[in-house]
Amino acid sequence: MRRHLLSTQDLAYDDALLVLDTAAELARVADRPVRKLPTLRGRTVVNLFFEDSTRTRISFEAAAKRLSADVINFSAKGSSVSKGESLKDTALTLEAMGADAVVVRHQASGAPHRLAHSGWIRGAVVNAGDGTHEHPTQALLDAYTLRHHLAGGRGDLAGRRVTVVGDVLHSRVARSNVHLLHTLGAEVVLVAPPTLLPLGVEGWPCETSYDLDAVLPKTDAVMMLRVQRERMSTAGGGYFPSAREYSRRYGLDAARLAALPEHALVMHPGPMNRGLEISAEAADSPRSTIVEQVANGVSVRMAVLYLLLGGSEPAIGTDDTSGGAA
Repeated sequence: MRRHLLSTQDLAYDDALLVLDTAAELARVADRPVRKLPTLRGRTVVNLFFEDSTRTRISFEAAAKRLSADVINFSAKGSSVSKGESLKDTALTLEAMGADAVVVRHQASGAPHRLAHSGWIRGAVVNAGDGTHEHPTQALLDAYTLRHHLAGGRGDLAGRRVTVVGDVLHSRVARSNVHLLHTLGAEVVLVAPPTLLPLGVEGWPCETSYDLDAVLPKTDAVMMLRVQRERMSTAGGGYFPSAREYSRRYGLDAARLAALPEHALVMHPGPMNRGLEISAEAADSPRSTIVEQVANGVSVRMAVLYLLLGGSEPAIGTDDTSGGAA
């Protein structure tokens, strides 16, 4: 792997499989009496979040702690950032504190790239979501979940068809997933109203459609995206006539759930707008992997931190079967 993880486009086929295979190995830690490894003892991981987050921040914190790293959680609210401190000065402060890795979420697309290539920080930089650009670890955990169910937890996703539905325009998850799933051999179809597809989407390695009902019978997994109303000027911002109309055309309800093949999965990166892009019946159905995705996120983020900061030793030593940390 490269020194940083900024985009799924940075991951070659072998890199992606390495992360997924390492995550599968590290997932075994969750079954131990003591869910901890000494792998990153003495290393410091900073969670630098300029945007609100629950799942991603807690997931990275849990991942780092299970690898025995020291964790510093930094929130822009209540910090010097709220007083006008620049990204550069914040980064220099973290560097002075000896950060080995900085996990950054920022409202501006490209902020993690700026940190990684500015020279302000010598440690590894992990993009935890930048604007409407990318969210690579979310795509990795989604691929991990898909591989577990559709490929027996091994190999790639060749021949599988994944449908991504909803607010693609504002979704960093969609962008990361399209590129990573393509790298892993899957066919990706984006389904959205024309107003919620970004300019240049025809250059992405995927298909597009405006008709959800036509696509569902041929899909192996359907990934519903949150309608990001906070990124729109009004409730719909002119992107769709009304919430009711959006749900009627692009929401996953009981009828559409029944139209899926029996083996097809229902996914969502969270948080969900129940009743808008997904119904309670779909979100809570036996084929839903939404809660599982959260659990898999810890294993995948452990793998990312291990591969960026760990040494050449196996992720889980063969001499420690007791579950305790060395």
